[in-house]
Amino acid sequence: MQEQRLYYAYTRAYAKSFSTPGNLDRYYKEELPDVLGAVRRKARNGCGKKLLFERLPILKWMPEYRLSYLPQDFLAGLTVGLTAIPQGIAYAVVGGLRPQYGLYSDFMGSFVYILFGTCKDITIGPTAIMALMVQKHTEYSPDFAVLMTFLAGCIILLLGLLNLGFLVQFISAPVIAGFTSAAALTIGSAQVNNLFGLASKSNEFIDAWENFFTNLGSIRLWDSLLGVLTLVFLLVLRKFKDLKGRWANFGKYLSLSRNALAVIIGTLLAYILRDSQPFRLTGQMDPGLPPFQPPPFSTTVDGSPIDFIGMVTRLSTTIIALPIVSILESVAITKAFSKGKIVAASQEMVALGMCNLFGSFVSSMPITASFTRTAINNASGARTTLGGIVTGVLVLLTLGFLTDAFYYIPKATLAAIIISAMIFLFHYEKPIEIWKAKKIDLLPYLITVLISVFLGLEIGIGCGIVLNLAFILYETARPKVHFIEEKVSGCEVVIVKPTQGIPFSAAENLKYRIVKYVTNMGSDQKYVVIDGELIRSIDTTTAWNIVSMCEDLRLLKAEIIFWNWEKNTAGVIYRLSHSIGNHLKSGTNILEYIRKDIQNKVATTDTESLP
Repeated sequence: MQEQRLYYAYTRAYAKSFSTPGNLDRYYKEELPDVLGAVRRKARNGCGKKLLFERLPILKWMPEYRLSYLPQDFLAGLTVGLTAIPQGIAYAVVGGLRPQYGLYSDFMGSFVYILFGTCKDITIGPTAIMALMVQKHTEYSPDFAVLMTFLAGCIILLLGLLNLGFLVQFISAPVIAGFTSAAALTIGSAQVNNLFGLASKSNEFIDAWENFFTNLGSIRLWDSLLGVLTLVFLLVLRKFKDLKGRWANFGKYLSLSRNALAVIIGTLLAYILRDSQPFRLTGQMDPGLPPFQPPPFSTTVDGSPIDFIGMVTRLSTTIIALPIVSILESVAITKAFSKGKIVAASQEMVALGMCNLFGSFVSSMPITASFTRTAINNASGARTTLGGIVTGVLVLLTLGFLTDAFYYIPKATLAAIIISAMIFLFHYEKPIEIWKAKKIDLLPYLITVLISVFLGLEIGIGCGIVLNLAFILYETARPKVHFIEEKVSGCEVVIVKPTQGIPFSAAENLKYRIVKYVTNMGSDQKYVVIDGELIRSIDTTTAWNIVSMCEDLRLLKAEIIFWNWEKNTAGVIYRLSHSIGNHLKSGTNILEYIRKDIQNKVATTDTESLP
């Protein structure tokens, strides 16, 4: 209401100041105080409590937090931490960095998202995509990865503060469903090798399966046995949540703790058998807490110093591409786990930007929402983002004291946990639902799935979004228009009723369809009525096409009537051609108006024919 009042007050003052310059002082006295008052109120509201609660969501949910949520958040945080630690190590290695860089990322992402995040299931950390995007730059120096984290954080934070989150509304439900299914297939497939004790250097769908089938003879028996039994264990415990009666609570918490139990059992088993060691393990990493220091704005490569400009030049287009991919991945995952709730995309961008920005001060690599850990967090029954504290503390303890203990986590156990989470994220029923609802929407779903699986998740979701935008552009260029034919006093009347606005992309098509329709009308005397009831705005291109159409219709000897057009909309055409004003009419019954018009013309003709 305040925005509307501000707009109308300003419009009135602006219009009147030009139409009646003699009364300018009066308008300054009457209108300007209203405008300034509305601006002041808007500023107070924007900088007040409401904005604070929007930017720090923890202030909303923390006062309503219940102690009953604590066990579930603790188990979820513990389980995610046990998964995030080896993943962070692995993704750091993929990115060409030492293992601790991945853990630094997990630590900061876990803590910062608690303050700024809006989705209870989301976990922020290093991902395969982020690791691959920094890999080509870290061959110079790890400083490039940290600087990318800082720059990405600044860009994403700025976009969020500018409330540009609405842009992600162009990610449709079929594209999200396709991204979810493709991610489940890709991530699950990448873990098949670890499940059976095979080494694999790639996380891509085709490479993972190619490595699996070409190394069948190298499958390790004990890793395979542990991996398969762990997977069965997890799937069975998942069903315990459905227990009824007095065992309901026991089954519920046992089901929620299944991932943590699997990791603990696997680690103990590997430690007991450490002398013979039948399993492939996570391995050793360097201990030590992350240093808190500003991100590097200069570095040294091969003994030569490079300043900030030189580093940015080497990073090139990655500075733009990385934040975009990070935002798309994060918001898409948030939408996938929002469970019908509205996603505050701008705030999620703020949270992601802050995670990267703060992360750069502890030597973090670029981070975004992790599909794998988010799925595990969701499957573990997280109630709020508070589980991130447990994850962050666990990472800190690992860096400081527990590097030897986490050495014994079997890779097969982690693979089973990830695969069990991915099984239930592949929604096989989605294509059927989309087909039943609207068949054409199956195309962006399939395109997203296929390209994501075979070319990469970031390329797949990008192609899905572009295809959806193409659909939107096509529909705006081909608006639905109803042609209603009537006969009035022997004259043919066609009422043209657009069902939506007429953007410039649709103007030429609309003109062509109307002229073609009128050309095929047989009567010599005809009326063309363009109903403007649903046309709220037009632009200059549309106005030019309408003026041109009027000339064509005159050549076809058709009477043109613009019926019930709003003044603002009709004014765009009128300012191009004042003659259009003679055709602007309004009322409740167009047919009655035409009947009277015909009678008047007949009477005028009869009068003129008298001697």
